[in-house]
Amino acid sequence: MSRKVAVLLISILIIVGALIAYRIIENQKNAEAQDAGRGKSADAKVYGIVAHGEPFSDYLSLTGSIEPNEIITLRSEISGIVEELNFQEGTTVNGGQILVRINDAELRAQLAQANTRNDLAAENERRAKLLLEKQAISQEEYDIASADYRTAQSQINVIEAQLSKTQVRAPFSGKVGLRDISKGSYITPTTDIAQLVNMNKVKLQFSIPEKYASRVRNGINVKFTVQEQADEFVATVYATEPAIDANTRTLRVRAIADNHNYILIPGTFANVVFPLETIEQGLLVPTEALVPIQNGKKLFVLKNGLAREILVETGGRTEADVLITKGISEGDTILTSGVMALREGSTVDVTLCSN
Repeated sequence: MSRKVAVLLISILIIVGALIAYRIIENQKNAEAQDAGRGKSADAKVYGIVAHGEPFSDYLSLTGSIEPNEIITLRSEISGIVEELNFQEGTTVNGGQILVRINDAELRAQLAQANTRNDLAAENERRAKLLLEKQAISQEEYDIASADYRTAQSQINVIEAQLSKTQVRAPFSGKVGLRDISKGSYITPTTDIAQLVNMNKVKLQFSIPEKYASRVRNGINVKFTVQEQADEFVATVYATEPAIDANTRTLRVRAIADNHNYILIPGTFANVVFPLETIEQGLLVPTEALVPIQNGKKLFVLKNGLAREILVETGGRTEADVLITKGISEGDTILTSGVMALREGSTVDVTLCSN
């Protein structure tokens, strides 16, 4: 009796196990079928824009520096004691104005002596000429007297030239900086007196990559800003270096700007905006719409409800958009979000946004 019970129990367990296994297999099949159905029917939800032409100005953002229109370090041509200082530090002076006068007493004494010798030589030359006319002396003797007279005159010119060097004049109008000497100082031609700077105009110096060097022309206006100044300034290009710098592969450019109010201080850095070109109907797309690939960049475009890959070429950019120069046309719908997860031919549900 017990043997029959055991067989019965074993049979029941086998039947129950078979039923459980069957149900599990059926549930897995149903789940897979549902998942497959959902994968086929679900579309990727993305955002997009319709490309249309709009004005676009391409430019380069560069760094430069402000330089004075003219700048020199004032020095004396001769050595001596400073007798007069005719300028105040930080003030404006006129071109030709005497700034420093050096003691010239010794040179004036030499000039007086030379004038006396010149008078004597002139008298001797006059007498020799009269004697020559009377044939009382030879031509050679007259020539010696005449040469002495011309030598005396030359000596006066030399001393007068030295006297003019005792006055240090401003070569141009400008602002004098801090002086390094005082009245009574002994100075030499190597002694710095002060700096003289012409700041009515300032030079803007910057370098442009060689790729764009051919676009630099004299007369082009560039905009620039400096720190702690809200205003935007304009400078006009007037000169460039004749060759590209071999080390930096850039071309050095200079422009000039008005500075009558002395707002721009030489030596400060400047942020320069160099214009490249203006496109009347440029096609701009958001930066996030671009997908970098090995051979360049691509976009996804909506065609017949599917996402299609388009290889594109780019140009300039703004803070948020990129100019597309090749690959798309006006009126194309550009997919702008979720593009990293898209594949060629993916079905998409697109919500259009305004540009």
